Formats: sequence, structure tokens, C-alpha cells
Amino acid sequence: QHIRREKATSNICTAQVLLAVIASMYGVYHGPEGIKNIAQRIHQLTVILAEGLKRLNYSIDPEPFFDTIRVGVGNASAESVIQAAQSRKINLPLLGEGGVGISLDETTTVQDIIDLWQIFAAKDELPFTVTEIAEKVQFDLPSFCQRTTDYLSDPVFNRYHSESELLRYLHQLEVKDLALNTSMIPLGSCTMKLNATAEMLPVTWPEFGKIHPFAPLSQTEGYQILFEQ
Repeated sequence: QHIRREKATSNICTAQVLLAVIASMYGVYHGPEGIKNIAQRIHQLTVILAEGLKRLNYSIDPEPFFDTIRVGVGNASAESVIQAAQSRKINLPLLGEGGVGISLDETTTVQDIIDLWQIFAAKDELPFTVTEIAEKVQFDLPSFCQRTTDYLSDPVFNRYHSESELLRYLHQLEVKDLALNTSMIPLGSCTMKLNATAEMLPVTWPEFGKIHPFAPLSQTEGYQILFEQ
């Protein structure tokens, strides 16, 4: 193709495939039950969070919700809540006039819930606990929000649920491909962009891999430098 190595700089195909592989293997590893358990835990923590905020006299909408809520705080206090959250290394977005958004995911911990309550209460002492609220709230979603059909029913999503099993499966997929150590492969731009493991390691660094798309520019100075270069 007469492509020089220094000119083969377009990595969009490789970059998108990497994301697709990570997402698909996440489903393979956890399987339908694992994915369901993760989703239920996220929803339960969101319900507990919302109930605690209600007890602190904040309004919550919309309902029903799954993992995201809007907290009505009033125009005067929204900015102060956001600043208090940032002091605890938590970013909260403004949602409309006098509204602050909160979204939880599988990385959220019980301590995160307590931290959020303390932010909105503007104090560390709380009149309730996570356990107390968890024992009194209902976690069931309305029937129209619940899925009743099968999902991830292919055998591949129901077979490899340990680290060793997943690694063996990934290796089976790997040996099906033509590679430089087993055969000669057609020379193209993707081949010329083959990256060493050492070059790929930064992908796993939190500075690269855990930047939220909505993070303030003041917290993404490194990415701004990359974009400029």
C-alpha cells in the first residue's frame, strides 16, 4: 500500500475495536446473572441515596429511577452543594434551575452514599444510617420497567465466569487469528501501527482510563495537552 510507518497514524479502527472487545468480554465474564446482580445493587444504592436525601428535606425526581436522580436544592444552594462535593473529589452536574444530578454505577460504595448525604446535609453527623434506610425502603422497580425476556442467552455468556476460564477463552480466540509469530500477514496500515505492550499500559492508568466525559476542564489538563499536540 506504500504507507510509511510515520504516516500510519490513524488508530480509529484499533481504538474502537479495543472498546468493543472490553465491553463484550465484560458481558462474557459476568454473564446474565452477574449483570443482573450488578444492576440490582446499583439500583438499591440509588434508592437508599434518594430516601436519605428526602429525609434531609430535598426533593427527588424523576420517579421511577434506576441509577440517576435529580436533587432539587434551590437556586441559592446548588452552587454551594457542587463546591462542597468537589472538595470531596466528587463532581455533580447542574440539572436545570436549582437541580443537581447524581448518577451511580458499579464502582459506587456505601461510603460514597454517606459522603453524598454529608455533602447535602452540610455536616458529618447524620440522623440515620445506610442499614436503617435499607431495612425500610422498597427496591422493586415498577412492572413496566422490568424485563421478562431472556438476555445474553448464548452459551458464551454462560460459560466463562472465572479468571482462568476467561483467559483460556481469550487465548482460544487469539490462536484463531493470523499473527506475526505464526504466519505471514498482509502488510497494511494497521500492521504498521502494531503497538508494543509497554505502549498500551497507559490505557490502564486512571489518568487516562477514568476521566469522565463531563469532567471540568480544570481537571483534564493532561488531555488538553494531548489534544493540542
